[in-house]
Amino acid sequence: MPKQIIIAEQHQLAAVFSEDQIQELVVSTGQQQVGDIYLGVVENVIPGIDAAFVNIGDAEKNGFIHVTDLGPLRLRKTAGAITELLAPQQKVLVQVMKEPTGSKGPRLTGKISLPGRYVVLIPHGRGVNLSRRITSDDERSRLRALAILTKPAGMGLLVRTEAEGKAEDAIIEDLESLQKQWESIQQQALNTRAPALISRDDDFIQRVLRDIYSNEVNRIVTDTVGGVKRVKQQLMGWGAGKVPEGVLIDQHREPTSILDYFRINAAIREALKPRVDLPSGGYIIIEPTEALTVIDVNSGSFTRSATARETVLWTNSEAATEIARQLRLRNIGGVIIVDFIDMDSRRDQMNLLEHFNRCLRADKARPQIAQLSELGLVELTRKRQGKNIYELFGQPCPHCGGLGHLAELPGEKAPVTLESPALSLPAVISRPVSKPVISPPEPVLPPVLEESDNDGDMDLLFHPNYQEQANNTSNRRRRRRRPEAGKEDGAPKPLPNLLGKAPEVVPEPEERREKRERPARREEVPPQEVTVEMTPQEQKVYAWMGASPLIRLDQEFKDPKAVLVTVRAPGENFDPAAPNPSLTAPTEPEPKFEPEALIPPAPEPEEVPEPELEPEPAGRPVVRRRRRRSSASED
Repeated sequence: MPKQIIIAEQHQLAAVFSEDQIQELVVSTGQQQVGDIYLGVVENVIPGIDAAFVNIGDAEKNGFIHVTDLGPLRLRKTAGAITELLAPQQKVLVQVMKEPTGSKGPRLTGKISLPGRYVVLIPHGRGVNLSRRITSDDERSRLRALAILTKPAGMGLLVRTEAEGKAEDAIIEDLESLQKQWESIQQQALNTRAPALISRDDDFIQRVLRDIYSNEVNRIVTDTVGGVKRVKQQLMGWGAGKVPEGVLIDQHREPTSILDYFRINAAIREALKPRVDLPSGGYIIIEPTEALTVIDVNSGSFTRSATARETVLWTNSEAATEIARQLRLRNIGGVIIVDFIDMDSRRDQMNLLEHFNRCLRADKARPQIAQLSELGLVELTRKRQGKNIYELFGQPCPHCGGLGHLAELPGEKAPVTLESPALSLPAVISRPVSKPVISPPEPVLPPVLEESDNDGDMDLLFHPNYQEQANNTSNRRRRRRRPEAGKEDGAPKPLPNLLGKAPEVVPEPEERREKRERPARREEVPPQEVTVEMTPQEQKVYAWMGASPLIRLDQEFKDPKAVLVTVRAPGENFDPAAPNPSLTAPTEPEPKFEPEALIPPAPEPEEVPEPELEPEPAGRPVVRRRRRRSSASED
């Protein structure tokens, strides 16, 4: 199957295309990368977890090394506890086997390996191993014999898949270059002060070609002129001074970025989403968690099959092909659980597992299917190789913190921050359930008057609504003229700037300032005297309710506040020249008003007079017969 390699050297990113789809991404970012070799210092040894933390030059995170990965770092080979194998402040030569993720530092190992084009040199290893992808018995025998003859003493050797069918001279040349590299690393470790970086693949193009290039590649595109030259030099070194036939090496010359032209950024953006649509109408959901990755398969809108069995089998087969591609594209490692659509036929289950295995063979991370559980879940593991796509290109949401949802609790309003285009300042608004509405300013309430102990002395003339207008006007003017602290009269207050720089204040024109400070003249309205008849109880009720007595009059006034209201009792003759007795002489306290006083008393029952009895004739005893009341039972 032909493949294409697109290399964006400026962004340290490469993509492998097959059948117009991105199959794999190679990204070189971060301070610690897989394969880097450091000279570190043991900070502390923790026997509770059989591990130690090694300082490799990062001030924030130390490297983590387990007792099973120590390799040649053991002080005594017969010891079992990590406290006997490592000691604090000990210098160690380690290699990064897993890049840092989240709050965890990089995973380190003492078993250093140097990868080449055809072989991998293990300086502290033993024996010879061959790639399992080399299936020919004759080729395996040839490569094993060659590796045994050329292997350096005291080292291990791994023959890669790319060595299949290659000449012996090319394999030996690759091995010799790895030996020179190891000798240089040892020399730097002796002359360098720990902690320090000893070795790294700085040439990104060389690393991409070494790990990805194969005989199936027919086109390589780079974004720089120097990149084209280095690609040709690398391929000529592997091909005995000649560029392999059928391989087109080109430079991207379009005005559009190479990542946008080949839709690499669009593919990365889609890969960050949990949903992946299938060609037939089904879809899969990929959800990574801290412990494992869960993949769910759904049939969606696919209903073109004749039977339900065919629909399920077809959807599961398409999902298995796409899951294998997504594992490579997203670089998902660790434990993976796939929930395929339930299948009743055992034969269909075995066919699906065989198809899934064939799709996973192209993955260099060697995924292994563990089992098909009783619930129909497929369990598999994939070797972790660097950071996954979520760690490389994803950032937690600043609003939800990565949860994927915002909590709106009852009785609470979630604030929504908007940015004003004119001032670039956040305007906080309250967001109800339906739509956002700007919160109105809080009303300025008048000062609350203290309640009097004697409610009977309250009169309408003392209510705040009936005070003279001149007093209120003077109070408002006095409060308005009071300057704020650190601010001149009329000077606009500078707004804060989120960038830490106060905006420039444009001085206001003198004419506009005088016009703004000049109070508006109010039209003088001659006072109007009005008399309202009200009982004392009605006066109290109106005063407590804050209602004006003018509502009892069927008359409109131009300015109700300029009306002089006089209240008198019903039937009382009012003399304007006479003084108000309520203001000059104290009156006896009236009884406290109670709502029950407004309810008229219930009428008392009338007494029915007894009928007069006629006098009995004289000489006969008077017999008074008592009238017997009939019982309810007789009625």
